[in-house]
Amino acid sequence: MKHYSKKFWFLFVLVATVFLAGWFVFWEIRSHNLDTLKRLLGWLPVGEEMKTDLDTVISLGDALLDTDGEEKTFLILFQNNLELRPGGGFIGSFGILKVRDGSVTHFAVHDTGNFDGRIPDTIAPPYPMNETLRISSWKLRDSNYSPDFAENAKWAETFYHMGQGSEQFDGIVAVTANVLTSFLRVTGPVELAGFPGVYGADNAIIDLEYQVEQGYLKQGIGSGERKSVMNLLGMRILEQVKTLPLNKKYELFQVILEDLKQKDIQLSFKDQTLQDKVRAAHWDGTLDQSWPDDYLLVVDANLNAWKSDYFMKRSYHYTIDLTGEVPQATLAVTYRHTALKKDWFVKDYQTFLRVYVPQGSYLTDVTNATAEPVFGEFANKKYFGALVQVPLGTEKTVTFRYTLPNKIEQTWYDLKVEKQPGLNDVPVTVTVIAANGVEKDTSFVLNENTVLSTLK
Repeated sequence: MKHYSKKFWFLFVLVATVFLAGWFVFWEIRSHNLDTLKRLLGWLPVGEEMKTDLDTVISLGDALLDTDGEEKTFLILFQNNLELRPGGGFIGSFGILKVRDGSVTHFAVHDTGNFDGRIPDTIAPPYPMNETLRISSWKLRDSNYSPDFAENAKWAETFYHMGQGSEQFDGIVAVTANVLTSFLRVTGPVELAGFPGVYGADNAIIDLEYQVEQGYLKQGIGSGERKSVMNLLGMRILEQVKTLPLNKKYELFQVILEDLKQKDIQLSFKDQTLQDKVRAAHWDGTLDQSWPDDYLLVVDANLNAWKSDYFMKRSYHYTIDLTGEVPQATLAVTYRHTALKKDWFVKDYQTFLRVYVPQGSYLTDVTNATAEPVFGEFANKKYFGALVQVPLGTEKTVTFRYTLPNKIEQTWYDLKVEKQPGLNDVPVTVTVIAANGVEKDTSFVLNENTVLSTLK
């Protein structure tokens, strides 16, 4: 039994890791026994949620380890959440990963700055990209403008083919820079021959950013090769992962699951059976379109504020008043810019802030926005959008006041708060004023989709 348990956890780490191949690691898996692992799932002493997660990973393993000799191709989107976008972060690079029967047959990383030059200038960018980024057309690097990964995956594939990309994808995977921190927290710091310093969990993202934006110039590296350090770092981390003891491999597996739950990893597959499994585990990054009660999603899009999200602190305070005939909602989004001086990395913050609420909601007032609000509908939700600017070293609170539809149940009020990919550790306070005037506050840190039943 000890032998099977070791193999069980070892394989799960490998299968989960292969989907992070584009970011930093890939592994060739040559021997496996998935039927044994499936039988183990029945008696494994874990909760139902973990069993669902493990069952999903087994399904991913089936798809990767036994392809009947067919090569499977995946598009990997690397999202830099230091420059936050609705889908996770600015897409500075993308990878093409090919797998056949458990072996990685091809992996290459491409700079979207180079690739986008091949895409025709035929699609107008969404508001307010033209006004803030000074661009006249929409392309791959900005394609993740939706908080819904199914929508972003579709646009990414569309732009890839518009740029004369010839691959047909079996799946699309998006990962944020947070995944690098997750891995290094388990493996420990690494060094790279030919590059200065040590890459550890606390500094790797910033040091990588400096290398690809500034450091490569001093080393005589061409601009087209400035992101090659990512491949070198990936291989070095892979070497370190291979030497981890079993308990650290299990810790790595748990970290990967956490990244999936936090939407730092999002998955989309063409195989419907596999996609259904991913959706059941909530790893597909899609918005809940069927939730019947109150709903809130706050989404930021850093537009021409460089990598300032590294310095931005946010908090949300949502108040719902159920004492009147129509529910009244107030959302206060507070930004604190902790940087004090402009340089190559940071400047005044600018974001296009969107608030997704139930259909039938009506905005009555917004304060502290830079421009007049705009409105739209998506995923069976309504949204209010406003451009917001936060100067260096300042704090600003943007407040939305709106009415909710009468269908919102006031007796047993429920609220679902969904999180934006790439944005973690946001403090949230929800104040519910019940029909009888009694107030109740609930506070939590938003790291995954959360449901509150405050009047039960």
